[in-house]
Amino acid sequence: MEEAKARASRMLDNLEKSIKNAAQEWAQNLHKENSMLKEQMQALVQQNTVLKRAVVIQHERQKESEDKNNELQHLKQSVSQYQEQLRTLEVKNYALTMHLKQAQQSNPIPGSFHPDVF
Repeated sequence: MEEAKARASRMLDNLEKSIKNAAQEWAQNLHKENSMLKEQMQALVQQNTVLKRAVVIQHERQKESEDKNNELQHLKQSVSQYQEQLRTLEVKNYALTMHLKQAQQSNPIPGSFHPDVF
């Protein structure tokens, strides 16, 4: 009976040691995993910061591009308006040139133009 108690006691001691070792190993593994997860989280936070900055930069570039596009459209409108004004002025200039030639041809005295005109 004493021998059975001693054997049971040794078995319980071995079981206790085995459980303690397994618990320590498990705790160490959890600590390592926790450390790795913290490092991964820090890396992800840094990547997130970089990506946020990239999004801000991209947004700024897109805004600049839209502004330049709007300015370009405005300039294109201005060019077409100026071209139309140029055509109108060319037609008026041509008409005035024709009137001047006609007036010169119908004027009986060549070279007697009003001094304020020329």
